[in-house]
Amino acid sequence: MVEVRRRLHQIPELGFAEFKTQRFILDYISRLPQERLEVATWRTGVLVRVRGTQPTRTIGWRTDMDGLPIEEETGYDFQSLHPGNMHACGHDLHMAIALGLLTHFTANPTKDHLLFLFQPAEEGPGGAQPMLESDEFRRWKPDLLFGLHISPDYPVGTIATRPGILFSNTSELFIDLTGTAGHASLPHRSNDMVIAASQLAMQLQTIISRNIDPLDSAILTLGKVTIGTKQNIIPGSARLEGTIRTLSMDSMEKIKDRIRSLVKGIETGFECQAHIDWGANYCQVENEENLTREFMEWAGREGGVQVVECREAMAGEDFGYFLREIPGFMFWLGVDTAYGLHHPKIQPDERAIPVALDLLTSYIEWKAGR
Repeated sequence: MVEVRRRLHQIPELGFAEFKTQRFILDYISRLPQERLEVATWRTGVLVRVRGTQPTRTIGWRTDMDGLPIEEETGYDFQSLHPGNMHACGHDLHMAIALGLLTHFTANPTKDHLLFLFQPAEEGPGGAQPMLESDEFRRWKPDLLFGLHISPDYPVGTIATRPGILFSNTSELFIDLTGTAGHASLPHRSNDMVIAASQLAMQLQTIISRNIDPLDSAILTLGKVTIGTKQNIIPGSARLEGTIRTLSMDSMEKIKDRIRSLVKGIETGFECQAHIDWGANYCQVENEENLTREFMEWAGREGGVQVVECREAMAGEDFGYFLREIPGFMFWLGVDTAYGLHHPKIQPDERAIPVALDLLTSYIEWKAGR
């Protein structure tokens, strides 16, 4: 499965464009024993059911598939063959682990049905919610659903999770301001969007500190501001791009309401027009408490790993849409790398792959019956 990971690492593709990745997965599945397999595709995703021997329910495992628009700097001899794209969030490891589990259970079926979901577009625009609503998914909808995400912060041999909220609610933020461009020597004939955007950027930073309960975690970050083309031209447009992350939906709505109010004030104060686009919105990943505690206790006792009860993370993951409807959980898998997720030099320790496979084959057999 390390070799599988390396081959997947070379073909990173963006959300809903995972055509080579889907083909790779389907080709791999076609070489497995077919007696108990049922395969379906949904857009660029893949669903695989392994029929159980005495089924009473279906247990699901989900992996994500897409890469990121990042130029790779790992120096791997198997680095990305797609310039400008990279598997910088570990989805190549996630898929290799899922294929390893699928390989094991086609040869060693459990009593219950198993469903393996290869979900596209986790990094955006979001594949979980539309997959959840698809006919293909509804036909084989699982009773329980699990998943993992690699973590650079934990050593190989350690997993981390917690009952309840693991990852935050997230929303993208795009604000376009449109005024009147002009010559730098005639400022009174133009509507300067440098000043308008600067004012708005500063005002947005007051929302967390002055409108959100200090005991409720929330983040509003502007990561990109685009204004102007030349030093002697007053720009007539500006674009602010950012992200919002909260641990409660109430705070998310409060932040969005406050953004609307501040943007309306900028429109009035600077006599310009504004448009807000919330982009992709992901709900929180909330682990089912009893299942998660049971898994943590089992893994610490039988799984051969070190189990850590971690804090909530302000990361976003669209796996949360599945967990709103299906009991389950997600956990961090330690991969012990100096570079963080989405970094062009991230090099996860591949020894985490057999750790995950040993842990999960035993756990799924325990849950699904042999």
